Amino acid sequence: MAKVYAIISGKGGVGKTTTAINLGIALNYLGEEVIIMDANLTTPNIGIHLGAPIVPVTLNHVLNNQAKLEDAIYEHESGTKIMPASLSLKETEKIRYNRLPEITRSLKKITNHILIDCAAGLGKEARAAMESADEIIIVTNPEMAAVTDALKTIKLSEEMHKPVKGVIITKFRNKKTDMSVSNIKEMLETNLLGIIPEEESIRESQVMKNSVIYTHPKSQAAKTYLETSKRFLGEDIKVEVPVKLGIITKTLRRLGF
Repeated sequence: MAKVYAIISGKGGVGKTTTAINLGIALNYLGEEVIIMDANLTTPNIGIHLGAPIVPVTLNHVLNNQAKLEDAIYEHESGTKIMPASLSLKETEKIRYNRLPEITRSLKKITNHILIDCAAGLGKEARAAMESADEIIIVTNPEMAAVTDALKTIKLSEEMHKPVKGVIITKFRNKKTDMSVSNIKEMLETNLLGIIPEEESIRESQVMKNSVIYTHPKSQAAKTYLETSKRFLGEDIKVEVPVKLGIITKTLRRLGF
């Protein structure tokens, strides 16, 4: 049965868009039909990150009844379908957020998984995306401010009667200054889908307009995103804390060993 997942953080800058892209492309890599929707309508990034910053038809056009749904869906070189939002400030005016549930219901007829990249915070945009979703995926960093906002998001999900599928911890550095994974789990009291290390490979993949699983397949980031996508699909894979690699190991991985 097709489902819609709102990928949300409660706080900006935690890696929400990066996670939506890498999780979606990893699922596609595993043979799943996926559409990544950019519902961050005022400051969209999906198209920018995947090499399609300006397209003729966007989600904005569909929301405002200016275009058909299928005309706003594009295929990335990975084979993953995306639905970008418009970069035009003019097209952010008078957006009909109330049509998002109708659009996601239609998308469920043509794909298995719809991943919604939500706006930062818990304002009108983010709540409209959450209302459109079947389940919620929380993205956070191992720092108190981000985890506190993640907890607020979980509480809001409960109020909206939207089950939380799990939490993905990103930008993990395994440093003493970070919150421990055990403390995060204790604070959020929900399923942990994955831990993604902070790596240069992720930034490089963004420049290359693709997922890290294609640009840096031997990296820890690629490995953890693939494992996270398998847990998303229900595989019983233990979540392990990424080990910080030494200079020699990093060099060997870059050389393909």
